[in-house]
Amino acid sequence: MLRRHTMAACAALVTVGALALAGPATAQPDPVSAAPSAADTQNVDRTSPAVLDAMSRDLGLTRTQAEDRLVNEAEAGATSSRLRSALGGDFAGAWVSGADSARLTVATTDPADVRAITAQGARAEVVRHALGDLDAAKARLDKAARASVTRDAPVWYVDVRSNSVVVQAVRAEAAEKLLAAAEVKPSMARIDSTTQRPRALYDLRGGDAYYMNGSGRCSVGFPVTRGGQQGFATAGHCGRPGTTTSGYNQVAQGTFQASTFPGRDMAWVAANSQWTATPYVKGQGGANVRVTGSTQQPVGASICRSGSTTGWHCGTIQQHNTSVTYPEGTISGVTRTSVCAEPGDSGGSYISGSQAQGVTSGGSGNCRSGGTTFHQPINPLLQAYGLTLSTS
Repeated sequence: MLRRHTMAACAALVTVGALALAGPATAQPDPVSAAPSAADTQNVDRTSPAVLDAMSRDLGLTRTQAEDRLVNEAEAGATSSRLRSALGGDFAGAWVSGADSARLTVATTDPADVRAITAQGARAEVVRHALGDLDAAKARLDKAARASVTRDAPVWYVDVRSNSVVVQAVRAEAAEKLLAAAEVKPSMARIDSTTQRPRALYDLRGGDAYYMNGSGRCSVGFPVTRGGQQGFATAGHCGRPGTTTSGYNQVAQGTFQASTFPGRDMAWVAANSQWTATPYVKGQGGANVRVTGSTQQPVGASICRSGSTTGWHCGTIQQHNTSVTYPEGTISGVTRTSVCAEPGDSGGSYISGSQAQGVTSGGSGNCRSGGTTFHQPINPLLQAYGLTLSTS
């Protein structure tokens, strides 16, 4: 077994001017044809088809609308930057609207600015509070939050569309207390009710460390799903059903759902909603190695292992369907390899090319003098627990 019983801590402002050269009028370039558009400057025409497809899927757009939207947003960004510079302290924010973002609105606190805004092709809106004042109020909220408990008022931001500072709160009293502590005027603020409590999000990746019940350490094998539940496959000797885990960053992660050891050496952990299954294994230097399937490779094939103690090491497959006896009992059906491993690498990923092979069980030797290791093949593990390997 290779389980480690040691804890490890682990807007810019844009100004636009014109330069004139002395000479005959006929020698002056046409400013429209000479200056590239913002869309050209930002290479909007080179946008990845995958991005356009995702926009179509998630925003309910046609492909043409997605393309037009990116062009319009590039131009809107350039226009709003020019106007922000021109309006100075009167500027109160800008936003686009419409399926293709064709409408740009620029807000100001001075009615005299309306002509300058519309001359740039934007819609003007006169409001009470300048963006600088709203940003200052938001900064006071940030400062007040450092001395307050904000669990019941977890989100606050400047909303240029409503010209206000918004606090999202599970309990209105919590938002009111925070606003009072920051001395934000009621006329400048809005409280929105919410039931959501945001949380940090982390990725599950093969080879990364995890900790069991806050003590021993093992390694993630392969991220998996079971229905809508996300989690990861690992070694059975790392935990029993009900054993809780925390991630490489010591953040609460999940719970062992099933585990077999000895006999076999396999288990899976269901992760909480903070963690997302990815199709990756941690490779050399921490680079992501993509997993695309789980076709078992033949004897003699190259194979690499990722673990939280020794990282990325490679060797060859020596035998399939091996039995090995540990102090706890005999394990059958494992694969023997020439890859080294050390305590803490248990549960980690074995991969050949892009094909998942198994999770680290045990072995002998070390990564200084060399060794032999055994891994629990991934396909029997997936079948036993009704899991799907994450490949996308």
